[in-house]
Amino acid sequence: MMPLTLAKVGEENCIKKVGGRPETKLFLEKLGFVAGSTVTVVNEIGGNVIVNIKESRVAVSREMANKIMV
Repeated sequence: MMPLTLAKVGEENCIKKVGGRPETKLFLEKLGFVAGSTVTVVNEIGGNVIVNIKESRVAVSREMANKIMV
């Protein structure tokens, strides 16, 4: 298990766990970051991680991406 920030660009990963405070977890869950979902890192720009999740492209901060374990 590793944080999403260490995943390679273009590699499909399965989310194992989402950590952080309850409000952070809820925010990420609303974006589709739930255990069992598939996520692909598209790019890293200016400290943000761009990912494809549930047929959507989402940018999350590096800090939040560190709370998503794949």
